[in-house]
Amino acid sequence: MNKSVQHKPSPLISVLPLVVLVALLALIISLFGSDSLSGGSQIALLMGMATCVFISMVFYRAPWKIFEQQINKTLGGISVTLLILLTVGMLSGSWMVSGIVPTLIYYGVQILSPQFFLIGACIICALVSLLSGSSWTTIATIGVALLGIGDALGISEAWTAGAIISGAYFGDKMSPLSDTTILASSTTHVDIFEHIRYMMFTTIPAFLITIVIFLVAGIGMDDSVQVQVAQYTEGLASTFNISLWTLLVPVLTGVLIARRLPSLIVLFLSAMMAGATALILQPHILQEIGTPSDLSQVGETAAIVRGLAITYYGATAVDTGYESLNDLVATGGMAGMLNTIWLIICAMCFGAVMVASGMIESITRKVISWIRNRLGLVASTASTGLFLNIATGDQFISIVLTADMFRHVYKKLGYEPRLLSRTCEDSATVTSVLVPWNTCGMTQSTVLGVPTMAYLPYCFFNLLSPLMTIIVAAIGWKIRKNTESAIVQAPTP
Repeated sequence: MNKSVQHKPSPLISVLPLVVLVALLALIISLFGSDSLSGGSQIALLMGMATCVFISMVFYRAPWKIFEQQINKTLGGISVTLLILLTVGMLSGSWMVSGIVPTLIYYGVQILSPQFFLIGACIICALVSLLSGSSWTTIATIGVALLGIGDALGISEAWTAGAIISGAYFGDKMSPLSDTTILASSTTHVDIFEHIRYMMFTTIPAFLITIVIFLVAGIGMDDSVQVQVAQYTEGLASTFNISLWTLLVPVLTGVLIARRLPSLIVLFLSAMMAGATALILQPHILQEIGTPSDLSQVGETAAIVRGLAITYYGATAVDTGYESLNDLVATGGMAGMLNTIWLIICAMCFGAVMVASGMIESITRKVISWIRNRLGLVASTASTGLFLNIATGDQFISIVLTADMFRHVYKKLGYEPRLLSRTCEDSATVTSVLVPWNTCGMTQSTVLGVPTMAYLPYCFFNLLSPLMTIIVAAIGWKIRKNTESAIVQAPTP
């Protein structure tokens, strides 16, 4: 913590910016509803930030320089994340217009049944995320296609999004390629594979319960709620050139993932391949998109090139003859991600000033002082991970701060560092997507087009993971003290 803040605020004072933020968000959501991400939530975050800075500078004489330095440091750390978001916008538009997603939907609605769709979507996303190590990549690609299939089968978008996110975050959490898994293990000095093996004792039970819930929920669905699948297939087939050749792009994307290329590079190359596919198989769609409504004449080639550019950066609309299907195949491109990026920047600024002011440390230190036993230790760690996701708006900051704050406590009480690394993942990693203003919550809500608060009740794996880690701690299963075999002196990133 920056030593320029000589007297840190008390825990009671430190929660005031959070109270202001939550109160303003509640007001804005009640006034704007689903449009709150278009500007209202950003204002709430800036007002919470202003409250924190005002209290610190007026009552604790904190210099503005420490806030400015922390903001610069925090925003610099998310620059790649912002590029990934823009690339995801390119990917979502190009995968749709090129016919990749329509082809997956076309065949998916004919193969999958409503009864087993939810459990199938959850398991598919879990496998893809486990292999790729990225929940974001999984949701932006196969997740978007599965959402369309679920919509065609008459399944609630909230249920489908919950299944997709549950599976994606299970795979992300258990993959040795995942950045959060590497971060949690390295910041606690635990070998990554020992960390993954130890997570199985909490993660596998939570995931098994999750798929049982989706199985039971799916079996309870009636075929009568299924929409006219024939209308969807007819609309897609008459609009897009449905071809299995389009699926070469997902296959090649999988090869790039298997070669362990960075997520940004994989997403960009996949968007480029999808653009080439659109030029070959869907030139009529590109021409329709690229023909200006205010011009009577435009060259065919110019319209196609213009349509491809719009597919990458702007909103696209394709007329399939069916209103619901038109909404499904519409995309926003990079422009559709701008509200999310704006919100992320505001959330990061709020988190930065809360860290610089010492308010985050003040609150968490108070929580740590209440620890009396193993259950209290794990429950406090899990609660801190969730709290930091809410307060800082970023899962990476939450993982690092939680590990830093509790490392000495676990050592003092004689518990293995792998217990700390597992608890960080069971809380900070999986709950980030449940917070509307967190980078994960904002991104997945934007990509899937489903509000965070709508899919939250159905993200069973993400809800069960923190509870499972506390239950296992209460039982004491596989929790030992004074064991050094799990410790590996890995460098902290």
